[in-house]
Amino acid sequence: MNKIFFQSSFILISAGLLLNLASCASHDNTEDTRVPYVVPDSLMKVLAVDTVKKSNLTFAVNFNGVVDFNTDKVVSVYPLVSGNVQNVNVMPGDYVKQGQALGLVKSAEVANYNSSLINAETNVRLTARQLEQQKDLFKSGLASQVDITNAQVAYEQAIASKTAAEKILNINGDNKNGEYLIKAPIEGFVVQKNVTNGMAIRTDNNAPLFTISNLSNVWVEANVYQENIGKVHEGDEADVTTISYPDKVFKGKVNKLMNVLDPNSKVMKMRVILDNPGYLLKPQMFATVTVNNTQNEQAIAIASSALVFDNSQYYVIVVTGKKNVQIRQVDVISINGKTAYIKTGVAPGERLIASQTLLIYGSLNS
Repeated sequence: MNKIFFQSSFILISAGLLLNLASCASHDNTEDTRVPYVVPDSLMKVLAVDTVKKSNLTFAVNFNGVVDFNTDKVVSVYPLVSGNVQNVNVMPGDYVKQGQALGLVKSAEVANYNSSLINAETNVRLTARQLEQQKDLFKSGLASQVDITNAQVAYEQAIASKTAAEKILNINGDNKNGEYLIKAPIEGFVVQKNVTNGMAIRTDNNAPLFTISNLSNVWVEANVYQENIGKVHEGDEADVTTISYPDKVFKGKVNKLMNVLDPNSKVMKMRVILDNPGYLLKPQMFATVTVNNTQNEQAIAIASSALVFDNSQYYVIVVTGKKNVQIRQVDVISINGKTAYIKTGVAPGERLIASQTLLIYGSLNS
């Protein structure tokens, strides 16, 4: 009887252990089962999706440069008369309009020019009267034709002297009070000022009174190292960026290649010309010039925003629907701004997530 009881108890305990093991195994299997990641509808609506395509392989070549004035739009103002300067009312950096007064010169030369004009006008009136008198005398037989001719010549010479005096005074400001207004010859910014109130100036001064530059258009002078000389050409499109505006790209064009190497640095100078909206670019500001060099070679191209860099390797997220997204490793040839060129990993026509990539990549890896 005891033997039968012990056998029955052993069977019941063994069965209980087996049931517990089965329950644990079933629980472990449930824990190991991973639910596939599904892109939420709210996120799917705002995602940017890029289609893989083929295009010509383009390499970006970067050059260091400095913003400079466009010397075709820089004017230096030199003194046309001698005298004492007054009423200087502008400073370097000030914006001036064409014809705006920058200062005033009290000048004896201008006073002399006005005096010469008055003398010339008086001489015109005198010779005109003498000509009329000779004509009247000729009618009375008291003057000859030669007398009339001489009077006519004197009158015409007086007219010529008056015209010359008017032009000289006009060139020097056309002021009849012995003053010369220094005016801005172009619209732009005062970039240099070498004159102060009370300063005596002469027409043989070597330094300009003011230098004015129109900064709506500027140059970037860049260095081209010898290994890159064959990769740039006059007329190439160029992108210019600065540390002052890291998110802004200024569009320009290669305007000039100097075709000689600097004897000290052994680099060739390249000039890029570009518009300067809002006068954001300042002379002597450091800049990076990027010239895109297109090769006659096809490559797979994707948006660079579709790339994820992790563990020293690039990945993309391939999507065929919100319930079917997968991470795929790719080999990158080069990254050129907004475009990345791929060697292997994706095929033309496939669709890649090109925004919120880090968020979705992290969700797929969790």
